[in-house]
Amino acid sequence: MLMLTRRAILAGLLAPLAPRLSRAQATEIRVICSGGFTAAYNILAPRFEQMTGKKVVSAYGASMGNAPDAIPQRLARGEPTDIIILARSALDEFTARGVVRPDSRVDLAESRIGVAVRAGAPKPDISTVDALRRTLLAAPSIAYSASASGVYVLTELYKRLGIEAEVAPKSRRILSERVAAVVARGEAEIGFQQISEILGIPGAELVGPLPPEVQQVTVFSAGVLTSAQQPEAAAELIRFLSSADAAETVKSTGLDPITRRG
Repeated sequence: MLMLTRRAILAGLLAPLAPRLSRAQATEIRVICSGGFTAAYNILAPRFEQMTGKKVVSAYGASMGNAPDAIPQRLARGEPTDIIILARSALDEFTARGVVRPDSRVDLAESRIGVAVRAGAPKPDISTVDALRRTLLAAPSIAYSASASGVYVLTELYKRLGIEAEVAPKSRRILSERVAAVVARGEAEIGFQQISEILGIPGAELVGPLPPEVQQVTVFSAGVLTSAQQPEAAAELIRFLSSADAAETVKSTGLDPITRRG
């Protein structure tokens, strides 16, 4: 009898909290994150869950391209999504098409392209434009990503260096995998990708960023879809990702954080 009484009292105390608990448990924010921001996101998303009690369901894919897991392909298949995190140029295209809410877009970080080699291999000289040109001409094989950095390398960088005819035939586009992982397996001598996607890949090392004269800075941004089921919670997550509290984590993954002001 005493046990039943205690249970009844406990049930009465918890009853007012039940609606709030059920709402928190029901709140799932669905996110698709592109590679450049993934390392930071994978640290910050669990932190947001602990702080708010809201669940973040994550998927990953390139900002552009026709790989099955690329963000455009995922959205075309109708995957339920609240937030996409990707290169700003791609986000702007989705906004123009009415897929993303214009007032929800927030810039999170600047990302730069780096060069990777296999761990323990001699690091080639890429300190100047001329040195980069010589290194690429001498490399037997080159890998580049299927997303923003790879598009730049293939369509602009080689042309600016004046070596497109010599280098493009020995370059390989990597789908649905980190370029540094391909380099680590010895399947390419040199790899191009966002620095944040090179760091932390076992068996690969970052040589350094491209020289400033031929560097391309990509802004990674977040936006809420017009079809979002959790628009308010999604906006809360984006505010956290762009906050000063998140900035040090973003910086530690090889990005330059863009924090909200005011």
